[in-house]
Amino acid sequence: MDWRVAYFLGLLTAFLTIFVLSWKDRWPGFLRSSPVKTDVMARVVEYRLSMGPHIVALGGGTGLSTLLKGLKSFTRNITAVVTVTDEGGSSGRLRQEWGVLPPGDVRNCIVALAENDNALRNILDFRFDRGDLSGHSLGNLILLAVTEISGDFRLAVEEMNHLLAIRGRVLPVTTEAVSLVAEIEEGQLLRGELEISSCRCGQKVKRIWLEPSDPQPLPDVIRAIDEGDLIVLGPGSLFTSVLPNLLLPKIAQKIQESPLPRVYVANLMSQPGETDGMNVVEHVEWIEKILGIAPNFIVVNNGSIPAPFLEAYLKEGAIPLYLDDSQREILLEKNCQIIESNYVKVYEGSVVRHDSQALSETLMRICRDMKEV
Repeated sequence: MDWRVAYFLGLLTAFLTIFVLSWKDRWPGFLRSSPVKTDVMARVVEYRLSMGPHIVALGGGTGLSTLLKGLKSFTRNITAVVTVTDEGGSSGRLRQEWGVLPPGDVRNCIVALAENDNALRNILDFRFDRGDLSGHSLGNLILLAVTEISGDFRLAVEEMNHLLAIRGRVLPVTTEAVSLVAEIEEGQLLRGELEISSCRCGQKVKRIWLEPSDPQPLPDVIRAIDEGDLIVLGPGSLFTSVLPNLLLPKIAQKIQESPLPRVYVANLMSQPGETDGMNVVEHVEWIEKILGIAPNFIVVNNGSIPAPFLEAYLKEGAIPLYLDDSQREILLEKNCQIIESNYVKVYEGSVVRHDSQALSETLMRICRDMKEV
């Protein structure tokens, strides 16, 4: 990297660090009329959140970060376990050029768990549009810089967790460099997330695995499952966000043996190029195939997607994922408890995602009901 680029990056990193450390103490002063009252309320909220259930959420991409935005309103005992197989965009370039694990999904989850995620997003998601840094987001470059300083991606993520005082913690599922490989019916091998997510052959996938085949998970991930109250899988891309975490043998074994309830949050729609033609049951069957056991709960949307947005998604090949009677019967035979509700929400006036608040309320209700059993 050119020294001028490195110097510029250093200045930006220093600015962000100073901004975050000072913002927490200074910015509220402009807004609050009664510092003592606000401080008491903050302590009450913090105490309530500290008493919340311990949630372990495994995934990646926008699905996991959307879930985390809602969960942080109910508990700060959240462990977000993020896949490290991303190879596209800024993350892919940094992985190739610097040998660092892909930081994009980790960055998104850290921002989602921050108290003021909107303010942080504007900074960490800032994307350069020219020069050697074109296409890179500031948050990815900061994670790269902290990784270079600490010499360890895990330590860099932990440092960002503490620096930004997030409600919970974000962990990569492993610090080993792994690649995703899938085999389709014709015997063809698809290597990497990009090939798998764009092959338009989801129903033809026979096998999926990681190379190397037995990467070691972070001990903290195993510990989080041991100490948790609920394991959440999804929402997110089936083959490239949800399953990669489960493909680590020790993670799959730990979840299989754990007494914790396992919840799978089904996507609102199929993903063009990756899960074309696949229904909710087929998603669940893949999870069962990898884990050796089906989820205890299946959370599925039954709300309508607004017509203008639905039309746009249909043109891209995305189909809403609803349950019919035959699917319900199959899931019940697998001893899955089905929870259906309206989880549709339009963000930023154009993007349809899960309603993170409604989804989190459902997960909290599961935790509460399980404690009462």
